Amino acid sequence: MKVSRTSRLNGEYQKEVSEIIRRLKDKNPNLRGLISVTEMDVAPDLKTAKVYVSIYTKSEEDKQISFATLQECAGQIRHELSQVMKMRTVPALTFLWDGSMTYGAKMDELFKKINESPKSSDDGKNL
Repeated sequence: MKVSRTSRLNGEYQKEVSEIIRRLKDKNPNLRGLISVTEMDVAPDLKTAKVYVSIYTKSEEDKQISFATLQECAGQIRHELSQVMKMRTVPALTFLWDGSMTYGAKMDELFKKINESPKSSDDGKNL
């Protein structure tokens, strides 16, 4: 199977952005909790990139503060990314929520409720 250049770049950018955020987190007290870069989607022209992140914190307020701080630091993250990646252009970063973990947790709860529900009374009857 042949892997496209864009998919290789997505993986490299994801790894580097994740590392930059980890270093930035040590310097910026507004970045709280566990911040995970779950996916990168770099445009084919390499001008823009969507960065999907999941943030795990104790409160919803901390999550909102961390996400807003990430959005504010997008230019700084892009600059640091340009220092690491030896490419002519580095894409402008747009941070987006990755709701897949929340959706998965919600589905797990629904499946758990289905399995715990009492069985109907006619299950034991012979027809």
